[in-house]
Amino acid sequence: MSNSVQLNLTKNSSQREKTSIGRKLIFSFFQRGTKFLPFADAASVDLPLSRLLRLSLFQVSVGMALALLIGTLNRVMIVELHVPASWVSVMVAMPIVVAPFRAIIGFSSDVHQSELGWKRVPYIWRGTLVQFGGLAVMPFALLVLSGMGQASRAPEWVGHLGAGIAFLLVGAGLHTTQTAGLALATDLAPEESRPKVVGLMYVMLLVGMMVSALVFGSFLKEFTPGRLIQVIQASALLTLILNVIALWKQESRIKTPSHLREKAESFKQSWIRFCYGGQAVRRLIAVGLGTIAFSMEDILLEPYGGEILHLGVGATTALTATLALGGLFGFALASKILSKGFDPFKMASIGAACGIPAFFAVIISAPLGSTFIFAFGIFLIGFGGGLFGHGTLTATMNLAPPGQSGLALGSWGAVQATAAGLAIAVSGIIRDVMDSLYQAPFGYNAVYSIEIIMLFVTIITMIPLMKKLPHSTTAKTYS
Repeated sequence: MSNSVQLNLTKNSSQREKTSIGRKLIFSFFQRGTKFLPFADAASVDLPLSRLLRLSLFQVSVGMALALLIGTLNRVMIVELHVPASWVSVMVAMPIVVAPFRAIIGFSSDVHQSELGWKRVPYIWRGTLVQFGGLAVMPFALLVLSGMGQASRAPEWVGHLGAGIAFLLVGAGLHTTQTAGLALATDLAPEESRPKVVGLMYVMLLVGMMVSALVFGSFLKEFTPGRLIQVIQASALLTLILNVIALWKQESRIKTPSHLREKAESFKQSWIRFCYGGQAVRRLIAVGLGTIAFSMEDILLEPYGGEILHLGVGATTALTATLALGGLFGFALASKILSKGFDPFKMASIGAACGIPAFFAVIISAPLGSTFIFAFGIFLIGFGGGLFGHGTLTATMNLAPPGQSGLALGSWGAVQATAAGLAIAVSGIIRDVMDSLYQAPFGYNAVYSIEIIMLFVTIITMIPLMKKLPHSTTAKTYS
């Protein structure tokens, strides 16, 4: 055999060995390496990690919309577009109008019988289209509202009406998408992995909010009306793309001939059945009280840091990131513990208990002049809120009556979103009224003190829930 032939055989053998080693490394990564990724153990045989991550993309689009509405547009409308703050607050609050209807949206997705055999997908798709439409027309409505360029020729009421409709459409779309999407995740996930699935879904929501805020801020650093249009309409297109990828081949099609379909019960009948067992009303009351307690400070922490502790804009923005980081830690820890069978109501109570020293730390940071104590308090608020939110949502998923996961999650979302919106609005009023009567920081501290009281009330409300029957027994009472 010639030397050239031997050399070729040696090269081919070496390449095969390298290929084999490469395949073993890749296989080893997907078998073992993904175990070290956050929430990777939320996957199961029927719901692999790749499919679960793809499904969670709808939460990324929701987070992007929330970052746009609450963060970026809030600042742009007031500073660059010179829209009165009163109108801005009304516009930002518009999505809250839709929040109470999440229970109806969830119920409708439970009983929906489409010709294509889907229940959840049609609602996710409708929510996506509504959200896309609102984002598509929003920049032009804002320009009319601000009176910039050629838009200034339009009457002022046209801008108010157009912006209000745009914000309302975005709110309706994201609430519909999130409610049906979480219900679909509940349908697909095995009961034992649901706590981790919940954690993954809300981590993706926070990731979507944080990444989107950074991207929006960088693109709008040098503001022009043209850039505003590009950013918002790019968000609309990205929403459409992410949600289509998320729902592609996720829900099984079960086609039942129309003459064999059972007549669906009414919303009133379904609501009575939902409230009958599992102390559903008390659960929702606890969710509302805890959400108010963890939400009243949302618009006050940055002003408190700037006005009372004399921190710069960069420092207060970093503290907001600290709040989100605490939430991520809370969700991660709750997922790990709840997956081992820990009582989700106890987890929620622990979260509420963590909030009590957190708000005390924020209050005493001013007389001590300590930025560290302030930052620690903010981190602990986020951490406690993460434990509370994960615990209540996991309990809602686990205790949902058969065929009512959409209604249960919709009710949770309706109470949570409505309570958060009302808490933010009331906290601003309390702060302004108290500061007008007394010297600062009395107004801020009054709000933080109310939150401490609300946390104690929340824990007391949840005590009977921690003595509930086992899930298997509870489920029987619904049937």
